[in-house]
Amino acid sequence: MKVAIFDIHPFEKTYIEEAFANSKHQPVYIDQQLSERTWELAKGYIAVCCFVNDQINEDVICQLACRGTQLIALRCAGFNNVDLHAAAVHGIKVVRVPGYSPHAVAEHAMGLVLCLNRKIHRAHQRVRELNFSLDGLVGFDMHGKTVGVVGTGKIGAAFAHIARGFGCRVLAFDQSVDVTLLALGNVEYCSLEKLMASSDVVSLHLPLTPSTHHLVNKNVLSLMKSNALLVNTSRGELIQASSLIDALKLNKIAGAGLDVYEEEADIFFEDFSDIGVQDDVLARLLTFPNVIVTAHQGFLTREALTNIAQTTVKNLDSYSVGSPLINEISTQLQVKAGCDRHAVSG
Repeated sequence: MKVAIFDIHPFEKTYIEEAFANSKHQPVYIDQQLSERTWELAKGYIAVCCFVNDQINEDVICQLACRGTQLIALRCAGFNNVDLHAAAVHGIKVVRVPGYSPHAVAEHAMGLVLCLNRKIHRAHQRVRELNFSLDGLVGFDMHGKTVGVVGTGKIGAAFAHIARGFGCRVLAFDQSVDVTLLALGNVEYCSLEKLMASSDVVSLHLPLTPSTHHLVNKNVLSLMKSNALLVNTSRGELIQASSLIDALKLNKIAGAGLDVYEEEADIFFEDFSDIGVQDDVLARLLTFPNVIVTAHQGFLTREALTNIAQTTVKNLDSYSVGSPLINEISTQLQVKAGCDRHAVSG
């Protein structure tokens, strides 16, 4: 098949090229995001391959369908940027990479925790300026602390394993209980309210659905300990950024590690070092010394990039020969995902 690969980045291109080299597909690399401004670039391609920040709404899907596109192959697990109902109406199949390396994201989440806790980011900058003072760099032992894991799918469960390895007690919140995780011991499932109020570290590992949008809002943040850390490596919209800023300003929490941001689509993966960013909320978050922001790099390991590229090509292979699409996303899956989580109002 002819495949238009949108939003291609240097960090992934080598892995994608290697995967396509062993296939019969004809990839064309496009460094722009797929959106209402760029859909014309997909004309004549049976399949389009997209990334996390491509905006595949109803209008885009309609234009794709009218010009012969039959398959949208996502190079990611999340699919909140795709109008699945519109795709179904226009007969376009949507496939994704549901699991590439849960360890990659879980390890990055713990890395943010350790960096925040031990003030490594601040210490690094001080030493570069020849300031070897230790004032203001006091952290806490992870051993014996309570870690809250919000969402215990593959990534959340991997993070819980890491936390247990540090000697932490794990509180978990999920509509579905992972009995394997529970059987390990020192893991307790509880309400979101109890988890937020009892945890020294809270790490988010949920998909973005209507019920998880702004799950962490003013009310939920008010439950947290003033010396607790909040980490998000899943979807930016899980946290209401304005409420997080208020909590940080009032010292209601000790710090935040964010690998995702709710308005990241036109910012992350790009270089604004010469011109600055126009997003006032993100700019404010970056002013806090107890906030670490990384640009959606939790997945960025060799293993994960290899798995993403190989699974994407396998999805294309299956469609081209008429085999079952085991990684297809249906409107039913989207509805189910929206119903299996329960947000706290606020």
